[in-house]
Amino acid sequence: MERSQSSRTAASAMVVWDLGGVLAPSGRALVALAGELGVAESELAGPYWADRDAYDLGGESEAYWRAVVGGLGRALGEGEAARLDRIDTDSWAALAPESAALLARLAEGGVPLGVLSNAPSSLARRVRAAAWSADFETLVFSSDLGLMKPDPDIYRAAGEKFGRAASEVVFFDDRPENVAAARAHGWRAHVWTGAEAGAAVLVREGVLGG
Repeated sequence: MERSQSSRTAASAMVVWDLGGVLAPSGRALVALAGELGVAESELAGPYWADRDAYDLGGESEAYWRAVVGGLGRALGEGEAARLDRIDTDSWAALAPESAALLARLAEGGVPLGVLSNAPSSLARRVRAAAWSADFETLVFSSDLGLMKPDPDIYRAAGEKFGRAASEVVFFDDRPENVAAARAHGWRAHVWTGAEAGAAVLVREGVLGG
């Protein structure tokens, strides 16, 4: 018997994830970097985020860290950029345990997985080298494309790499503006509020068994 259209769509759907705030906890990098630099998180937050968009769009690592440290009134020391970048990428590339457990359920069921994240080139490399990313079919980062969420063009470009119709992409992001842009593109997009709620969404979407 031929399956219904909804069953075919559920079976072929790819589940695409944002990284920070979804697969990896937000805030961990600032804690680790503030400790390394001997400053308060509140003092570091401004310089850390001030040039982050340009960095996520493919900016050069040492220039970014020079700006961060300069924002603290310091000069960048020899080898310091590499050390700070390693702390940063290690923090953002480590999965939250509850997200890892949900991914394991999906991978065991053969559900195609993807990533679409605003992230610099160094973090993209770190994620691609991580053991957990071997379960992912396609990983797309802003630094790959020179585009950032919620720019509509990034969803079109990512969709081409995912190789699926827009209606076959289920997407999780922690930022409502990114979810709204993804929905406008036709993705089945949802605001991430945690792994338990995410699993319930995937059951409703027909991707995960109840």
